[in-house]
Amino acid sequence: MGRMPSPRLIAPRLIAYVLPPKEGFGPNRTGAVGIKVHRFALALRDGGDPALEPLVIGVPQPRPLYPDVRYQAATAPWWRLSSRTLRYAAGAARVIASEQPALVQVYNRAEVARHLIRAFPKLPVILALANDPQDMAGARTPAERAWLLRHAACVVSTTSYLVGRMTDGVPDDALRRPIAIIPNGIDLITLPPRLPPEAREKRILFIGRVTKDKGADTFVAACARALPQLPGWRAEMYGADRFQQDGADTEFIAALRPAAAAAGVVMHGYRDNAEVLAEVARAAIVAMPSRWAEPFGMAAVEAMASGAALVTARRGGLPEAVGNAALFADPEDPDELAAAILSLAQNEARRGALAGAGLEQARRYDLPRMGGVFNALIREILADW
Repeated sequence: MGRMPSPRLIAPRLIAYVLPPKEGFGPNRTGAVGIKVHRFALALRDGGDPALEPLVIGVPQPRPLYPDVRYQAATAPWWRLSSRTLRYAAGAARVIASEQPALVQVYNRAEVARHLIRAFPKLPVILALANDPQDMAGARTPAERAWLLRHAACVVSTTSYLVGRMTDGVPDDALRRPIAIIPNGIDLITLPPRLPPEAREKRILFIGRVTKDKGADTFVAACARALPQLPGWRAEMYGADRFQQDGADTEFIAALRPAAAAAGVVMHGYRDNAEVLAEVARAAIVAMPSRWAEPFGMAAVEAMASGAALVTARRGGLPEAVGNAALFADPEDPDELAAAILSLAQNEARRGALAGAGLEQARRYDLPRMGGVFNALIREILADW
């Protein structure tokens, strides 16, 4: 009798996560995508299947890195005729060739996913969308998006809004498999202790990047209208232009500072995510009047999970992420935002009811649940590949 064939490995060990090329992966420099990858990588490692282990790939960056997930820097070759993104993709390919993962997830860079799919045709590559694909190189046209849907092992989205943006103008038969909708996960257990509504500080917070797209100027203008009617209340902003400390002021921030000072709004600048969440856990109201069509709105979900009453914009994936657990205001209308803030600040019962609804909505995104869904998808792809 001939030798029996070796059994097929259903769950090989290494799963690679490829960050966007500008993303940090350590304290005081990690943006929303890096935070999401860190959380899902931990969920993979701790998800009850010891055969799966995460490896995060990103740009060379200073220490400290997150100590609980292995990180490998992608050193890009210098090709004068290629873009910075493609040089980064080539560096990531070097790491992949050396580490030989069983599956690769590429976050938010369609061009990187395309390069890796071509470089490793036998390796399953997932494209995980955290932003609008129509704004990404390599996915702006229907033809480019159709190619990715045919050749990626799967495309993963955080909301149905992004699914619509990915499939816009694409033939129905282009999908290799249906786009998976897996919202961002939030680790409710590790959040700072939440104060009850009646004990929360009379503070109105803006959290996130201080840019026009995020409605930072609308927040300041709304506070200028609302604060004179709210004795004892304060308004504060946590954020900068980018997710890093000691960043220079942009023209937008420099112009906003005197307006914020005149309105009585304190601008704290960038703070690490953990520090911001500790502030949110004590504040009564969080306002996020984003003009940008947020693909999901992780900061909004974190605000709800931290027990704050939320005011936000009805744009992008935000209505889907927050459901009926927030007040909505037009980010172009400071008067409307001020009215929403006043309606909560002047009515403790309404504020408490909205905060309670927000906490229930946020529990839908509990990290073990979301991580389990993503891990199940990974195992399914590995079994089918």
